[in-house]
Amino acid sequence: MNIIDHPKHGSIIYHPSILPLHRGASAINWTLIQGDRKAGFTVFWADDGLDTGPILLQRECAVEPNDTVDTLYNRFLFPEGIKAMVESVQLIADGKAPKVPQTEEGASYEGIQKKSNAKVNLSQPAEAIHNWIRGHDKVPGAWTIELPLYTKFSSPMNLNSSAPAGQALEIEGAPQPALVTKSGLVLYGSDGKALVVKNLQFDDGKMIPASKYFSSGDTSSVELTDEEKKMAEEIRNIWMGILSNVPAVEDTTDFFKCGAASMDVVRLVEEVKQKCAGVQLQNEDVYMATTFQDFIQMFVRKLRGEDQEEELVVDYVKVNSMTLKMPHQCFINGKFEDAENGKSYNTINPTDGSVICKVSYASVGDVDRAVAAAKEAFDNGPWGRMNPRDRGSLLYKLADLMEEHQEELATIESIDSGAVYTLALKTHVGMSIQTFRYFAGWCDKIQGKTIPINQARPNRNLTFTKREPLGVCAIVIPWNYPLMMLAWKSAACLAAGNTLVLKPAQVTPLTALKFAEISVKAGIPKGVINILPGSGGMVGQRLSDHPDIRKLGFTGSTPIGKQIMKSCALSNLKKVSLELGGKSPLIIFSDCDMDKAVRMGMSSVFFNKGENCIAAGRLFVEESIHDEYINRVVEEIKKMKIGDPLDRSTDHGPQNHKAHLDKLLEYCEVGLKEGATLVYGGRQVDRPGFFMEPTVFTNVEDHMFIAKEESFGPVMVVSKFPDGDVDGVLRRANDTEYGLASGVFTRDINKAMHVSERLEAGTVFINTYNKTDVASPFGGFKQSGFGKDLGEHEHIETQGGLFGSSDPLLYDLCLISVVRCWGRSLCELTSICSGLVPN
Repeated sequence: MNIIDHPKHGSIIYHPSILPLHRGASAINWTLIQGDRKAGFTVFWADDGLDTGPILLQRECAVEPNDTVDTLYNRFLFPEGIKAMVESVQLIADGKAPKVPQTEEGASYEGIQKKSNAKVNLSQPAEAIHNWIRGHDKVPGAWTIELPLYTKFSSPMNLNSSAPAGQALEIEGAPQPALVTKSGLVLYGSDGKALVVKNLQFDDGKMIPASKYFSSGDTSSVELTDEEKKMAEEIRNIWMGILSNVPAVEDTTDFFKCGAASMDVVRLVEEVKQKCAGVQLQNEDVYMATTFQDFIQMFVRKLRGEDQEEELVVDYVKVNSMTLKMPHQCFINGKFEDAENGKSYNTINPTDGSVICKVSYASVGDVDRAVAAAKEAFDNGPWGRMNPRDRGSLLYKLADLMEEHQEELATIESIDSGAVYTLALKTHVGMSIQTFRYFAGWCDKIQGKTIPINQARPNRNLTFTKREPLGVCAIVIPWNYPLMMLAWKSAACLAAGNTLVLKPAQVTPLTALKFAEISVKAGIPKGVINILPGSGGMVGQRLSDHPDIRKLGFTGSTPIGKQIMKSCALSNLKKVSLELGGKSPLIIFSDCDMDKAVRMGMSSVFFNKGENCIAAGRLFVEESIHDEYINRVVEEIKKMKIGDPLDRSTDHGPQNHKAHLDKLLEYCEVGLKEGATLVYGGRQVDRPGFFMEPTVFTNVEDHMFIAKEESFGPVMVVSKFPDGDVDGVLRRANDTEYGLASGVFTRDINKAMHVSERLEAGTVFINTYNKTDVASPFGGFKQSGFGKDLGEHEHIETQGGLFGSSDPLLYDLCLISVVRCWGRSLCELTSICSGLVPN
């Protein structure tokens, strides 16, 4: 004790609380029990005795509503504590370590709670009950004797919405009856607020889901086959190996009453997995079946797949009195569930600014659980072992079900993103269905090669390649085409046999969650698809950093893409594909078809309210037709109907969210200040919602902000160029760090080919715009990113190869497109003519 109390060796100690507050082994428990808003840790000098020495450094973190001891450790106390200890040692080595005397004010010390002191008082506010239960953690565990058996509570969560329907349960001392619901046991505090308890543990040690309280004893025994009896004896031997103090394992032998601890649980789960047909158990399964007989019954049901027959539980939200049901929780391992921390946020209807519903706000812990589920599904689930043709059949079925639900999906997409319904139906949803059908057909066509080598003779050596899936893939998608971006990124990923964790944009999560529900109906195994709505800074960053993810696909801004690429490189060197910003040039020559140039030029800018990654960010119009072109465009804009996107006759819907609308208005103000001419629009529409007038700027000079930066909205930026100055306008068009798309309008086929070859963009549209197809690779280069979506290229790239096909686009002499595919050090330029069309 002299050494412990007075080491006198300059010792430092990590302590999981903010000293001089809670001390001792139960410090974190008391942080939660007392409802502290902040947790943290202290590194202090221990020379003058434990917990009382001078402070070297401290770190704080907010306590989230549903934090437990485990989540605090995993989220902050452990990872940040390791970094802090390293920092502390470095400060000592540099002679810069402070020694701040502790004050006695606020100091508290309480030992580990005894079981006799852990009884919960149910006649207090819900928050106090919640804090008491989570603070007592698993040991000793908050408990009550008012239930028919001594019952210990665990895993409480705050209930943010009204309690679902359930069966009443009287508990003595509670201000009102509890409810046994599908979500768990709902307890009410003295303030009328509620919390949910997930698990109950009885006096005999058996744990059950609280939702099954009334049915916990109803399970009938299953008769074992001869093969299952052999496995049962193998499991009995595993139990014997763990419970070495037990002379024999009987049917009534209780795992925990015989002295098993948490590490023994892990060993049991892993040994069963290794020796018994790879049946996947969770640690919680052991707690739910503590006797040998119950454990064998649970094991056999899992072996037979009976546990997979449970119907998907969806906590729907109905919208606007429509028969429109939308899941709103995280989708992890085949189930919809609230975020681990209980947080949620409002998703907004851009048409009127109203709240559509609350959506779960995923935490870092949810990411880790989703990745673990995806990894388990890839390593040990049926998806990885499935015949590729059977996998293709499931994707075809998924596409068919999406088609059955296409009107529902289009309506959700329209409400959540502001897309005009007819566009949502045709493009957002329609192309998503096409994408899954296209890649379903690729599943059984993933082929390797045989390669001649110098050593083939005389030893008859053979070299062949095999294409294999990467593993767990992360997908982070934007808010402009929520469902279509999901399909573009995930269809090829799934076709190749990978599993995925997808983060939809925070402002448009609803079609992704509806897609998750449809995927279950299609028979996609649990864990293959996981959807996590929430913050890019939290969820997206954790996906970038996670060591079990092998590839990340991202569509979004260039600055965020750079951060993701850096994080992916520093974490585990995971593969990355990035589709980033754009400032796509569209060159309109005087010999164009004017009607088509006006119509397609407007589409190039105003399609999907300008929220389009390949939108023409700058139009270059030849001088001799410039004024006529602008007049024609303005005439057509005045005919556009702006309004409710669910109205089938609407041409132009609201911008996706208010922050984006505000950014667009600021963009137009900058254009005016720099001297560009505002010909039309530039203002918010005078009506509820986030509507922006279609806008036209002319006389835009190359140095101006609006000439260089992407608006991502309905803003047409027009510059004129001298007649015949082809090379000059090409230099101006290429004077950008972006290279996603581009376009040219001319009747001269030679000019079209010359310009298309020199435009520095991943796709060049000739006499058309916005014509993408699932068979054509899509992506850019320079600071528009790298990697391709769609086409053979994306499917093979997921497997590690490269190539690109092209998309036939309309030209009035021939159907033509130019698509550039970059890979390794090779630049491929593909041009395709698909037959002549008369003038």
